[in-house]
Amino acid sequence: MLSYRHSFHAGNHADVLKHTVQSLIIDALIEKDKPLLYLDTHAGAGRYLLSGEHAERTGEYMEGIARIWQQDNLPAELESYISCIKALNPNDKLRFYPGSPLIARHLLRPYDQMSLTELHPSDYPMLRTEFSKDDRARTERSDGYQQLKSKLPPPSRRGLILIDPPYEIKSDYQAVVKGIKEGYKRFGTGVYALWYPVVLRQQIKRMFAELEASGIRRILQIELAVRPDSDRFGMTASGMVVINPPWKLEQQMNNVLPWLHKHLVPSGNGHTKVSWIVPE
Repeated sequence: MLSYRHSFHAGNHADVLKHTVQSLIIDALIEKDKPLLYLDTHAGAGRYLLSGEHAERTGEYMEGIARIWQQDNLPAELESYISCIKALNPNDKLRFYPGSPLIARHLLRPYDQMSLTELHPSDYPMLRTEFSKDDRARTERSDGYQQLKSKLPPPSRRGLILIDPPYEIKSDYQAVVKGIKEGYKRFGTGVYALWYPVVLRQQIKRMFAELEASGIRRILQIELAVRPDSDRFGMTASGMVVINPPWKLEQQMNNVLPWLHKHLVPSGNGHTKVSWIVPE
């Protein structure tokens, strides 16, 4: 369908959660000297102008990153993530929001590699231009799920695979599970981080049941809800499913989620959750 544009939603509460988890995973992986591959199956445009037409129309970032990026009592778990925001906005004015590829670029080392895929005809040229001078990065306009077959395993046998589809069609919920199973067959020691929206809870429950039935172990769920579940149109929560999470991630998210919920959802609605879909 290719109608989804992340520029309408950049910097919202779902991005805050997703990029917090992404940053903590990268921080853990770079503690070892060995190189790694960062594979982004649905990379988007790379960076987003928050004063642009799309972001201004929805204003979602005002209830997301704008609420936390200049807080004085920032938890340690958010330092790497917020450093990416500040690097892109050096004058204390929030003009740009980094997508997941830019967050990875900011945190990765000179000898790490990035494989970035985007299919949208408007977003891909921006992604390609953004990374045209970065020797670590390879950009492709192609189906991100195919990368889980063609790019894995990496020569280094270390990597983070971020899977962040638009969920434009219902079959995306099955496609992500199929893609993860394909990737895991080839690269069982990689860290897989899957973002999901909660629009209808039953879709998420079915996706989790398929993940449980896959035989894959060590599957962690991290979720932040800004409203109770509802049958009405709209996203009430979002989450990350992390396969092979770094050992510190569960505790880190238990530490930081209450703070995020307090600042992102001043009304106190919704919930936070860190639990194992499948334990070790």
